[in-house]
Amino acid sequence: DVQLVESGGGSAQIGGSLRLSCVVSGDHRMVAWFRQAPGKEREGVAAIYTGDGSTYYADSVKGRFTISQDNAKNTLYLQMNSLKPEDTASYYCAADIGYSAYRCWRALLRADFGSWGQGTQVTVS
Repeated sequence: DVQLVESGGGSAQIGGSLRLSCVVSGDHRMVAWFRQAPGKEREGVAAIYTGDGSTYYADSVKGRFTISQDNAKNTLYLQMNSLKPEDTASYYCAADIGYSAYRCWRALLRADFGSWGQGTQVTVS
């Protein structure tokens, strides 16, 4: 089984920055960040296919957010810069086996990951 534990959420001012972390244990080849605001559907934010390092981003965060991973620490990161009020949401990391970069991209669009963290709240005001 894959276990995921997020940390790093909190409050930030408009235009500020936060970095989320997620410790991932277990076999996986694709990892991602999702978010869900009250009354809205879960949205894929960014993903990495670890097989070749391909990264994918939602249009709403391109140029502002960066997904990365430290394999030595089994940790996934989401660096969030130039934060906006609409970035306010609960953020979740997710992981799955995956077999291709294309599968990773589709899984990001469809929230089709098998393992999820408990979530961490980000509030921008």
